[in-house]
Amino acid sequence: MSESHTPVHLVLGATGGIGRALSHRLAATGARLVLAARTEEPLRALGDELGADVHMVDATDVAAVEQLVRAVTSSHGRIDGAANCVGSLLLKPAHLTSGAEFATTIAQNLTSAFALVRAAARPMMDAGVGSIALCSSAAAVTGLANHEAIAAAKAGVAGLTRSAAATYGARGVRVNAVAPGLVRTPLTARVTGNPAGEKASLAMHALPRLGEPDDVAYVLAWLLGSDSSWVTGQVIGVDGGLGTVRPR
Repeated sequence: MSESHTPVHLVLGATGGIGRALSHRLAATGARLVLAARTEEPLRALGDELGADVHMVDATDVAAVEQLVRAVTSSHGRIDGAANCVGSLLLKPAHLTSGAEFATTIAQNLTSAFALVRAAARPMMDAGVGSIALCSSAAAVTGLANHEAIAAAKAGVAGLTRSAAATYGARGVRVNAVAPGLVRTPLTARVTGNPAGEKASLAMHALPRLGEPDDVAYVLAWLLGSDSSWVTGQVIGVDGGLGTVRPR
């Protein structure tokens, strides 16, 4: 990315825990922000707070995401970074997961990521530079009970990340992902708000605390920026050790 212009960044799922933290981090750098989410009121409030453009979008709709990216490039002339913070959390064993629940999990976590890669890659290739950052999970690399659907979706994100990095690297487009452990967000409140659930989760992490949204947002912002210009195809664990370390 050239230092001669203010970067333009798109955040999908901007009103979620991690998306909101990322939006604040990017705004603090002076970047021009385009924020997207499905729910109008919190999205407009965040846009007003950060001075950002906002678009209501269902990120599981591939055509809608493509239209959004066209709108961004039309308004701002380019798109330097794009992050997908859309996601869900389904904690059920496979035999208790309905077909509809599985399809929804795949759509929210994997289809949304694919939609962003598909839409953002073309204008970034045309410009010869750009960074796409996705969200996988520690559950994609470590077998966790009752995570079958979400683990399948997030493993798909990891595979998508590596393949897209190989496809678009020669055209200057970087694709990376983060793989968080358990992070305190509204999405995980059912687990983190339960003392027994929190205690069990803490015991699985080598570092003795749960993640905060800004832990993940920091790495996402770094991946979108020029300081990581020689990093692509990586799935970076931001997980307190959950994906790789077994505490005593």
